[in-house]
Amino acid sequence: MREFGYQRVLDVSGAVALLDADPDARFLGGGTNLVDLMKTGVERPARLVDVRELPLDRIESTRDGGLRIGATVTNSDLAAHPEVRRRYPALTQAVLAGASGQLRNMATVGGNLLQRTRCGYFTDVTKSCNKRVPGSGCPAIEGEHHNHAILGASEHCVATHPSDMAVALTAFDAVVSYETADGPGELPLREFYLPVGDTPHLETALPPGALITCVMLPPAPTAANSRYRKVRERASYAFAIGSIAAALDVEDGLVRDVRLAFGAVASRPWRATAAERTLTGGPATADAFAAAADAELAAARPLPHNAYKVTLMRNLVVAVLTELAEEASR
Repeated sequence: MREFGYQRVLDVSGAVALLDADPDARFLGGGTNLVDLMKTGVERPARLVDVRELPLDRIESTRDGGLRIGATVTNSDLAAHPEVRRRYPALTQAVLAGASGQLRNMATVGGNLLQRTRCGYFTDVTKSCNKRVPGSGCPAIEGEHHNHAILGASEHCVATHPSDMAVALTAFDAVVSYETADGPGELPLREFYLPVGDTPHLETALPPGALITCVMLPPAPTAANSRYRKVRERASYAFAIGSIAAALDVEDGLVRDVRLAFGAVASRPWRATAAERTLTGGPATADAFAAAADAELAAARPLPHNAYKVTLMRNLVVAVLTELAEEASR
């Protein structure tokens, strides 16, 4: 591992100033992804700026009925918080599905959003990878891609985003707040991750040197009837091959409101807006859920070895929405 500097900070302005002065520095939260990438040589920061002691570790209710989640809140504390469990159960389920207990105790909310793909070509510095070395190629397209993207990919990159938590946050219209040397800013999570296009190495819309300070969850009554379902290749800790965060409000057999986001199918959490439009105002039936899934997945462009994900996601949509519709009718 390359030698690097280390500095702990106690205030947000000091943390931002350090990165503004040293573009080769990186913020360090739990280190559950960054440190691994440093060991393999993918990340080579000159300095780590430890932000764990910043006063960003609280979860608070907002006046409008939403939640403010500090960036250094651990995944374990997020999953266990009573208001998260009551108001946004799919978020708790997503976090608990996302990692081992030991990792959840260390990983932070801000760091979870910024974790990088687990594509084997990205994490192996002996291989080509446009995300790691722009212009070097994407060998996954012709090589190992059974767990790669079927939506929103390009000829430059077919990697998927690994976060479970971000899928649920996307379904609930979360907003990311950040601080820079020029002042504060915010990004809706749906705009936070950039499309792949021909620049897969540019992953988020965060300004250079920005520090995530919190995630804002707006009030969402529909989210109380929500679920996160993750499919993986083994029952123990593993990244998803397909997942869904869904919330459903049904009245008199009709869909009054629905939230859908997919995971492990694109370079970012995928908000299923076509499916939502198809469902809203229509019947809450298995046939309608299948038609909505088909509307969303019509844009899928699978590769030879990951076409199974189209059927997988269709079945997930039908199964999870059917369960939520049954619960709503009780």
